[in-house]
Amino acid sequence: MDISQAIAGKHLISFSYDGYNRTVEPHTYGIDGKGHRAVRAYQVGGGSSSGEYRGWKLFHVNDMRGLTVLAETFPHARPGYKRGDKAFSTIHAQL
Repeated sequence: MDISQAIAGKHLISFSYDGYNRTVEPHTYGIDGKGHRAVRAYQVGGGSSSGEYRGWKLFHVNDMRGLTVLAETFPHARPGYKRGDKAFSTIHAQL
């Protein structure tokens, strides 16, 4: 299963990013304005260099390590989710 399928099935994904393990609810996957493959997600578990362990974040796919699509699902889009996220020049998948 890939990121697009995880979004379609509302599956959590986990990975290491900037030295921290993360568990997130992926909402949008595509190419950001700088040409990076990226995921807009709501982090629900793990750490963060910013000290904010929960909340909306944009992750560059090339910096994710050990990406795993989990069997666990989430029920719906998080409050604050914006379909057609303007940070993306191209959207491959979104809730």
